[in-house]
Amino acid sequence: MDFDMLDDFENVEMSYVSFLSRGYIAKNKHIFEKIKLTSFTKFVLESCIYGTPIFKMGNSGNKLLILSGIHGNELPPQLANLELLNELMGKDLNNTIYFIPFASPKSTMNNERTFNEVDLNRASHINSSLSNMIVRAVEDLKIDAVGDFHSTAYNSNPGFESVFSSSNPSPESVLIAQYISDNVGSEIIRCDVAGLNYKGAVEDVCNLRGTPAVTCEVVSPFASVGKGSSEKSLGQMKSFLDYFGM
Repeated sequence: MDFDMLDDFENVEMSYVSFLSRGYIAKNKHIFEKIKLTSFTKFVLESCIYGTPIFKMGNSGNKLLILSGIHGNELPPQLANLELLNELMGKDLNNTIYFIPFASPKSTMNNERTFNEVDLNRASHINSSLSNMIVRAVEDLKIDAVGDFHSTAYNSNPGFESVFSSSNPSPESVLIAQYISDNVGSEIIRCDVAGLNYKGAVEDVCNLRGTPAVTCEVVSPFASVGKGSSEKSLGQMKSFLDYFGM
């Protein structure tokens, strides 16, 4: 995967995971009205018109991925990812951070959970699925750890602020989850073996392939942004990075 330096934004590089997922984020008023429209944020939104952009900051230390938007109607982490991108721009980073703020711009545009009627968090093991393309990017870029950020409604699964991890075959997943829990209070949900309960989650497929990963959830109504939910998601993201000494 080749990255291009963005001349207008200091120390930021960009590439694409897929060109099949393009969408107009601004058409989703529920998220667009919450977005802080900096010049960089506008560039990110314009980039989504062509597909799923991935951004890179830093060139040293661990390689980490902040991922959001696997479910297009889970809006708080997508807002938080944009906020984090803006906060870290121009900073001297001791790790290499990759960001995918909108995994499926089309799904976010339509405020839909699925992409072309496929639940991407049940399809990461399926060749040519959009989430599988993200997992392959993790492997191609030799990313050391993945944080996949979601939101959950009170009447859904799990229905409370949490962080998923698994003991095997990537035990560091549990250590990352414990660190996030200690920092921000998210309840740990630990599986003994990745993918045992269901197949195809990005977190599980990454863990099964040897890249430690966690899934973080905050509480918010689907297709909306609950009060304080994006801030809580941002806290989870920063705790994930802090585990690696950011």
